Amino acid sequence: MRGAAVAAVAAGGLVGGYGVARWTKKRPLGGVALAAAGAVAAREWQRTSGGAAAAGLTAAYVAAFAGAHPLAKKMGAWPAVFSVAGGMALASWAVTRKEG
Repeated sequence: MRGAAVAAVAAGGLVGGYGVARWTKKRPLGGVALAAAGAVAAREWQRTSGGAAAAGLTAAYVAAFAGAHPLAKKMGAWPAVFSVAGGMALASWAVTRKEG
């Protein structure tokens, strides 16, 4: 998986997790989507960039999820989710872009 693809998985996990939770009205189901995408991304970060990068990006993924909540109170839910997803995609791409 190239850097842009894993960046899309990470961003998609944040957007998709929120979307699933919102549209199904089942927050745990959104959490499953968020965690599944995060696990795929973390495995790819580990494979392409090593353990330290994977740990840092995984921490950033969790921080993006957590940070979207207070940000949503200031700018709205969807804008907050898209903002943190964009930041996560950029961080992932920056770390993994040297691959292939």
